[in-house]
Amino acid sequence: MAGSTTAERGERKRESSGPPPSVRRFGRRQVRRIIVLAVVLVFLGSGAFWLLYGSDLVRVERVSVSGTRVLTPAEVREAADVPLGEQLVSVDTDAIEARLSEALPRIDTVDVVRSWPSGITLKVTERTAVLLVHKGGKFIEVDEEGVRFATVSKAPEGVPELKLAVSRSGSAAASLRRFDEDRLTREAVRVAGAIPPSVAHATRVVKVRSYDDISLELTDGRTVDWGSGEKGAEKGRILTALMKAEPGARHFDVSVPTAPASAGS
Repeated sequence: MAGSTTAERGERKRESSGPPPSVRRFGRRQVRRIIVLAVVLVFLGSGAFWLLYGSDLVRVERVSVSGTRVLTPAEVREAADVPLGEQLVSVDTDAIEARLSEALPRIDTVDVVRSWPSGITLKVTERTAVLLVHKGGKFIEVDEEGVRFATVSKAPEGVPELKLAVSRSGSAAASLRRFDEDRLTREAVRVAGAIPPSVAHATRVVKVRSYDDISLELTDGRTVDWGSGEKGAEKGRILTALMKAEPGARHFDVSVPTAPASAGS
């Protein structure tokens, strides 16, 4: 068998010698760049860690409050008990929210926000009373979810009183067994939310005798049989039209919206 030619031996030599020098230089530059980048990232990461957890530059120095109406910012700050001087990143915002919800039932929601570099902001939304329960010379405020959230000595203007006049005997007793006072309160709230604006400002009392026997007492002595909280929007429209058509009437009945009625003069 004939030996390899000079050309073939030269080709094998080039193959065994690896990539050309230019390619090898490019590869080494890439490796150096990766190493330098890794070192830079390590230093940056160490610096960021120190800044967040070891530096005095990002500690809690102030607590600001927004959104209060009845509560004062001082009351909110005291209940929140934000740890001043603690690293901002370490502040337990969930714990702050829990403390506020427990200490101040008037608060519906609160958003605890880190305000870099040295502040905590408490964005508060207070509950709004839609009904009042008169008890012991004071008034318990009830919100749109039926939650009794605060007791005040003076009734807020424009908020009607809730009267639960449920009988403990007969058919009303059966209704009470099926719908407890909390459920009846929520139904009254549902009715209060459906009263048209032109009537709401004059509504003095929302009286509940049973789930489907709810009535309104207005400031001028007029009354409205509303029925249950169902079809509230329709009942509101019909009541508005009925009052315009019969301005002298003293009693209105929209409990069955397909057959409304008015009476008295």
